[in-house]
Amino acid sequence: MGVIMFFSLVFNVQPSLAQQPNKTRILFLLDASGSMYAEMGTDIRMNVAKRLLSKMVDSLRFTSNLEIALRVYGHNSTKDKQNCRDTKLEIPFSKTNHDAIKDKLRSIKPLGTTLIAYSLQEAAFDFPPDPRCRNVIILITDGLEECNGDPCAVSEALQRRGVILRPFIIGVGLNKDFGAKFECVGRFFDATTEQGFDDVLRVVISQAINNTTLQVNLLDQNSRALETDVNMTFYDHHSKRMTDNFVHTLSDRGVPDTINLDPVNRYDIVVHTLPPIKKEDVEIIAGRHNIIAIDAPQGSLKLRVNGVTNYNRLQCIVKKAGTHEMVNVQDFNTTEKYIIGKYDVEILSTPRIFEPNVSINQSSVMLVEIEQPGKLNFYSRLGVIGAIYKFNAKTNNLDWVINMGNASGSQIQVLQPGHYKFICRAGIDKRIISTKRIDFEIKSGQVTPLNVL
Repeated sequence: MGVIMFFSLVFNVQPSLAQQPNKTRILFLLDASGSMYAEMGTDIRMNVAKRLLSKMVDSLRFTSNLEIALRVYGHNSTKDKQNCRDTKLEIPFSKTNHDAIKDKLRSIKPLGTTLIAYSLQEAAFDFPPDPRCRNVIILITDGLEECNGDPCAVSEALQRRGVILRPFIIGVGLNKDFGAKFECVGRFFDATTEQGFDDVLRVVISQAINNTTLQVNLLDQNSRALETDVNMTFYDHHSKRMTDNFVHTLSDRGVPDTINLDPVNRYDIVVHTLPPIKKEDVEIIAGRHNIIAIDAPQGSLKLRVNGVTNYNRLQCIVKKAGTHEMVNVQDFNTTEKYIIGKYDVEILSTPRIFEPNVSINQSSVMLVEIEQPGKLNFYSRLGVIGAIYKFNAKTNNLDWVINMGNASGSQIQVLQPGHYKFICRAGIDKRIISTKRIDFEIKSGQVTPLNVL
């Protein structure tokens, strides 16, 4: 077929890349519906929530890059009125509003109904516009939606729009079965006792504000973290919203570089190799250095014309071997990385060349090389109808190459070297017996003249 294939070893290393943490804004969304009068240990749920929330607000007073705010629902209308608009931003975001939040908490009494969906919707307007900020909602509630709203749809819409990150929900005294109903809203934490509430609140705050780093190890065939120089996209596993894009990098010491990643989300990671590799539902642990390993062993495919090509843009289609799944369309005289394995390579030359089961091996370059084409200088005075065929020695048949529909005048056709047959008749001659059969040969780098009729 005039195709040469061989491979050689290669390795790559790139410099490091640093990430900078952003400001965080936390909105405490507090349930003050009538059910918060229910007992929790030796006190009522509302008193426990206010006491522990005040304590937490105090502890955040000197935390850098953090602003907090307080929204409350169900606290201005009694339950019998079923006021499904009873929600208010009581204390807006500020760096110095801690005492104001504590004062407001002391005056709140549980009265009305549970309106989670509408409160989440209104909460979107509580965050001052700033694309550099991490906007976090911590919902503290003891019940499910009572106003026919859809908290799941509202939360997902806000996440998709990038208004907020995935909310935290602290269920105060809820039945454990209720947790599944909140999974679509955000990350649910169960607090059935005052101590449990205190512990959960600390965990949630830690996940919301602590510095969390991630190292992605792209493993080669020998489980070494040596693969690099490939794009990675991070998606929120729940909303499918894209959250980050990075070009994977190795540090000067050959170690995968560290990135800062928000621990609020669970992630789907797409590594844009050829073909892409996907790792789903990755959980990041807050406040620590996380390491995720992804198998991405790669080798390279190099395409080359042996000599000067006369094609305007010669390409090949790369498919997974034995399938119709296209992986890439690669230009000739370029080199691309692929996940190791076997591929079918269809070269879009004239005629096309098909090379099945081309092996891409770890850290190597597989070269696929074709002969320099020649040119057919075709001339017809009358104009002809016909086609060019190439003799196939394997099948002893003629393979169709290209149609020459009613061609007249002088034309140049680029063809791969080989023996061809032109079968045609004059366009004005309607007799089948007038068919002509002309053999010709194309040689690499040469022009072959062909005068017909």
